[in-house]
Amino acid sequence: MSERVHLPVVDGEPRRRHPPWIRAQLPSKPAYFELRAMVKELALHTVCESASCPNIGECWTRKALTIMILGDICTRSCRFCDVATGRPLPPDPDEPRRVAEMLARLDLEHTVITCVDRDDLRDFGAAHWADTIRQVKAACPRMTLEVLAGDFKGDTALVDIVLDADPDVFAHNLETVPRLSREVRVQASYPRSYRILEHARKRGAVTKTGLMLGLGEELDEVHAVIRELAALGVDIVTLGQYLSPSKDHLPIARYVHPDEFAQLEAFARDAGIAHVVAGPLVRSSYHADGQAALVRALRRK
Repeated sequence: MSERVHLPVVDGEPRRRHPPWIRAQLPSKPAYFELRAMVKELALHTVCESASCPNIGECWTRKALTIMILGDICTRSCRFCDVATGRPLPPDPDEPRRVAEMLARLDLEHTVITCVDRDDLRDFGAAHWADTIRQVKAACPRMTLEVLAGDFKGDTALVDIVLDADPDVFAHNLETVPRLSREVRVQASYPRSYRILEHARKRGAVTKTGLMLGLGEELDEVHAVIRELAALGVDIVTLGQYLSPSKDHLPIARYVHPDEFAQLEAFARDAGIAHVVAGPLVRSSYHADGQAALVRALRRK
């Protein structure tokens, strides 16, 4: 089921109006502004801000944020993403300490850290990832930590550097179905992404990935990916609605109805995925802050 919405015309250009089930909470609570001030004080970056996440008001009010390491300039130009593309500065060697300080102050049960792609670095940022994970784990021993990493160009030895630092969840997003991957992720490769997820799973890591819907995929393509992820042994899958950040990004092909998300969630569970989160505003780290108990249970398995 999908929804095609009539586009009102403003200044001669059609403007897309989201359907009623897509309503983000505006940032207005004191907790939001306190968290924003802390991010600024420690000179950190978040994907919540850099990628224009619609859930920032809701999540930051709960002190749930996704810190983005290795700077805020990405070397890739994925057509769905609002993170700036360009030539980044060298990694900041003090960033892991500041990330650990921020998370220790917040005293969270679970958090997600992500990164920009750093194809300019020989190890694509693996050593910086490992340093960050170790410092965070030392500063926050009771917190479970999920890392949402790039593909390391498929180099599993670099994935091992990250895994050896012992994150509680290793996540890497597929974003879309194979047919659309080249258009959506541009410099990425589906076989490469599968390779690192499979490698992490074989290493015993809790693994996670996510897909955006509404980019032009067909239902049978989504089903096929879900079956493949189940066969790989991926533990957690998120499914959310793609929302175009601007007219310069890929357009929304369709709005996926909440009923279809519910059906896909049931399909994925039946296929053997241990934990599935699906819905219009779901993002990779959406409500992940409440998954500490789940992650501990998956690690015990």
